[in-house]
Amino acid sequence: MARILIVEDEARIASFVAKGLRSEGHVATIAADGPTGLDEVLSGAHDLVVLDIGLPGIDGFDVLEQLRAQGSRIPVIVLTARDSVSDTVLALEGGADDYMPKPFRFAELLARIRLRLRQHGAGEGGASVREVLEAGGVRLDLRTRRATTGGRDVDLSAREFTLAETFMLNAGNVLSREQLLDHVWGLDFDPGSNVVDVYVGYLRKKFGAQTIATVRGMGYRFNA
Repeated sequence: MARILIVEDEARIASFVAKGLRSEGHVATIAADGPTGLDEVLSGAHDLVVLDIGLPGIDGFDVLEQLRAQGSRIPVIVLTARDSVSDTVLALEGGADDYMPKPFRFAELLARIRLRLRQHGAGEGGASVREVLEAGGVRLDLRTRRATTGGRDVDLSAREFTLAETFMLNAGNVLSREQLLDHVWGLDFDPGSNVVDVYVGYLRKKFGAQTIATVRGMGYRFNA
């Protein structure tokens, strides 16, 4: 579990990211403007920051500059609609650890968060990050991206791996199609698509039909 601060003034995006992080077992806090975000970071209560650039009060570049000027080395992932090369360079030279343009997919953001937490010793607060998941006879190594079941390696695409990871982090719990779309495919995917059902079928073929149960009218459950 890590303590992650989301400094974002678009309520829909902030809520989406916070919901996804909480479902992964993290503690997520939202700050809706630059001054509040800066105060929160400097409190020392967080392990990583997801920082928007276009903030009210003071923008993300100023938050980042003041943060580094005061000696904080907390990892910062800049998340913004500005995707020009100059803005990317400015953010990284200003002390950001990573940069993601909007729109984004939650699975990619989560992977970058995990990477930065590992590189920074799971953050200044010392929170631990799980690197191996085991459930239902399946083992996922999140560091090497290796999947095994019954003692044999299983080849998974990037999307299949992320879906399996989401299921295993919530083993025994029912996940709706909407939740899986949010966590694996992101904000910009058609909610009427049957892509979840298709990919569940792929995982059943690779892990065994009994691994993922259909809960009628509700969604799917990874059997622990």
